Amino acid sequence: MSDKPVVIGDPGPLGLTAFGLTTVILSLINAAVLPGAIMTVVLQLALVFGGSAQVLAGMWEFRKGNTFGATAFTSYGAFWISFYLLVNNIGSMKTDAGIGVGIYLLMWGVFTLYMFIGTFYINKALFFIFLFLLVTFILLALGNFSGSAGTTALGGWFGLITGILALYAAAAGIVNSVAGKTAWPVGGAFIKSNS
Repeated sequence: MSDKPVVIGDPGPLGLTAFGLTTVILSLINAAVLPGAIMTVVLQLALVFGGSAQVLAGMWEFRKGNTFGATAFTSYGAFWISFYLLVNNIGSMKTDAGIGVGIYLLMWGVFTLYMFIGTFYINKALFFIFLFLLVTFILLALGNFSGSAGTTALGGWFGLITGILALYAAAAGIVNSVAGKTAWPVGGAFIKSNS
């Protein structure tokens, strides 16, 4: 047996692509650009790509020793799987659906808040992805609590920006990897680590 460590590719672009594609399509529905009738498209994507591919990316991030990436991808992958189940079972909540979904989104906002703080030490691309995602969750939670279609639509627009930023960061990861240099910038950290 060789003592040579196993090298794996960067799972980040996979996780970011899975998150970004699913987020863009759902956000277009939330922003009322696309009709809610196509939610089935989002649900299938949420289960197979947004959910499963992100969980796999998270497991590979654990293998690489990246606590932030592992926690982010595994958690948001689980978000998409739970979103699939939530939407398929929302009828059982009857009149309390807005409150239930609002709490669900608010707690994801809490999780996103401390993940956002972690991005201060990573890079500006992730900083802005998590900043816009945080605002998205807050607006969507408020929209569900109040029943305000306008607040939900605004959350959809912030979600659309979030998804586009994630797709850019994924593309940068792929292009920079194959180019062997920083061809597409993602920016340095806002706060430099002492390690």
